[in-house]
Amino acid sequence: MRVSAKSDYALRALIEMASREDGRAVSAEELGRLQEIPHGFLQAILADLRRAGVVMSQRGQSGGWRMGRPAAEVSVADVIRAVDGPLVSVYGLRPEAVTYNDRADVLQHVWIAGRRSLREVFESVSIQQLADGRLPDAVTSRTADEDAWQPH
Repeated sequence: MRVSAKSDYALRALIEMASREDGRAVSAEELGRLQEIPHGFLQAILADLRRAGVVMSQRGQSGGWRMGRPAAEVSVADVIRAVDGPLVSVYGLRPEAVTYNDRADVLQHVWIAGRRSLREVFESVSIQQLADGRLPDAVTSRTADEDAWQPH
């Protein structure tokens, strides 16, 4: 799986928003500065997140961006889908839509299983958990194994 810069930036911007104790809106300029995200790229990401209902914009002197839903109700998977589309695709198709001949048909099961594994992690982690720095045990247990940190 490849995590796009768009997904990474979106998650980092949302962590900044969710970390604000006062819940006040934050400007795109400040989000970009705090997380070192290029302004133009961030504006496009925030527009995608707004369309998905994850964030909302507020005009005026105290305007900016804030969570459109409680951060505890927005998962990492929600964010990735909002900015990049499905978690897993096989040359642009969802795994269940891919067709193979009889010999390679089993490969579709690998793609489906991979998507399920990603969902188990990405759907179980909320933006609020990220902002609080507290991940579910099911996620932290996967990083406890030394092999998880190896690049192979």
